[in-house]
Order: sequence, then structure tokens, then C-alpha cells
Amino acid sequence: MRIRKAVFPVAGLGTRFLPATKASPKEMLPVVDQPLIQYAVAEAISAGAQELIFITGRSKNSIMDHFDKAYELETELAQKNKDDLLRIVQDVLPAGVTCIFIRQAQALGLGHAVLCAQPAVGDEDFAVLLADDLIDGGRKPCLSQMQAVYHEYGASVVAVEQVPMEEVSSYGVVEAQSIRPGLGEIRRIVEKPKKDEAPSNLAVVGRYILTPRIFKLLEKTGRGKGGEIQLTDAISALIQEQTVLACEFEGVRYDCGSKLGYLKANVEYALQHAELSDEFREYLKQLTAGWQAPVKRVK
Repeated sequence: MRIRKAVFPVAGLGTRFLPATKASPKEMLPVVDQPLIQYAVAEAISAGAQELIFITGRSKNSIMDHFDKAYELETELAQKNKDDLLRIVQDVLPAGVTCIFIRQAQALGLGHAVLCAQPAVGDEDFAVLLADDLIDGGRKPCLSQMQAVYHEYGASVVAVEQVPMEEVSSYGVVEAQSIRPGLGEIRRIVEKPKKDEAPSNLAVVGRYILTPRIFKLLEKTGRGKGGEIQLTDAISALIQEQTVLACEFEGVRYDCGSKLGYLKANVEYALQHAELSDEFREYLKQLTAGWQAPVKRVK
């Protein structure tokens, strides 16, 4: 029942962060001292994943390089006895974990990106993680929480959280029949509904555990919202055949696909950082104590 394979759709253009993402993938944007994709990979590995499947696009080679072995760098660090830094570099990809990179030739949406993973996933249940959604689950990462639900029920699991009704049009939204607090069976799922058409305020976030049946359904899924093949539409078909559960995870999600969410994540993770937290907290105190609203100058 352990999920061994995790899929990371990383072919997006990251246009909201231009020009920073003109030549560098948005998934490589750092939160303090680690790129976004590394946080997602660490979460997957902590939940038991051993095969990491990256769905990439053009100009995404730096992701591949990040998880490759850096012989020259490791040799130099070893020669200079920088053992702590050497350990950090080597721990980017722990022993026993392998990477597969698959090119998504056309940017046809999240559903298409997941479908591209089919040859590597095969007939196994698998996880999907979107690096844009950085989730601090505390002692138990989000995917591990979902894994526990998967072990208990043997069904697909989608991570959800409650959002203000004013924001539902930015998400896939579910209607779920409660099983217990924080867990329900999905009865309906709608991609980016209008506020008055949303079935609830339970929004889908970037963590999924899915059965391989989703691939056959994605093959039949036409283009939906935005002219893309939506994973939400395929999940809507899946719930007609199989149980799909909505899991309200414990923790805090940072929407690092937005500039504000990304900045919040950097502040919060810096405040938790073993080396930086004390000095950074003191800096913030000094900064906010001396802050004054900017004066509008009339030209």
C-alpha cells in the first residue's frame, strides 16, 4: 500500500514571476536556501516515494542538474574539508531514490502533464505534487497525512483546504460527504467555479494520490477551462467509478505561484531556520518599529 512513485509537473512557464523566470524555472526559485522543488521532493521522500518523475519542458534543465550528482562541487568541498556543505549537497537526493525526466512537448495543462507520466508510473497508485504549493505540515508533512488516509481506505485522496468564497474561482472546488472531521468522500468537483456556483469553499490544493485509472480517463478528457486538459475534469469522471476522498490537511499552505505567497513563505521559513531565525526576527522587529507609511509626493 505504500506509494512508491511521485509525479512533479514542472513544465509551466511561470509567467507571473517574469523576468526572474525567463531563463530559470519557477520551481527553482529559492525559499531561504532551498528551491521550491526540493521542498516538494523532500515531502514525497518522507512519505515513502522512491521514484521521482519530473514532467519537464524547454529551459528546465536546471531542475535536472539540481538532482544530478555534482562531482566537481563535491570534490572541491571534500578537499577543503567543508563537510557540512558536502552533506547538504549530497542529501539533495538521498541514496536509493531515483529520478526520471519526461518532456511535455506541449503545454496542454495539468491533466496532460499527469498523462505524460503514464509510461513511468505504469499500473501503480501514485502521488502528484505541485511545487507551487509549499505546505508546512509541521511534524507530519501533508503527503504523509494523505498517505495515512490512503492506507486506511485504499482509495484516491485529494488534499483540500477551506478558502474564502471570494477566492473559489481560482481553484478546483469539491462537494464532499463527511466521513469524519477533516475527511469526506467527494461527490462533485468543479474547476474554477464562480462564487455563486461553487459547491462549497473546499478548494483542491497541489497534492494528490491517484489510481492508474486516471490515465484512461485523461485520455478521454477534452480541453476544459482555459483550453487545457484539466486534471479536475478527469477526477470528476473518476468519482463516478471509484471512491475519491477529500483530506483537509493540518498545516499551512503558501501559494508560491503568487508573488505575495512566495514572499510570505520566505519570511515564515526564515523565522524557522536554525541559523537565521533569531537574527531575522530581531531584524523584523527593528524594521516594523521604525516603519512609517510612505508620504505621497505631489508633482
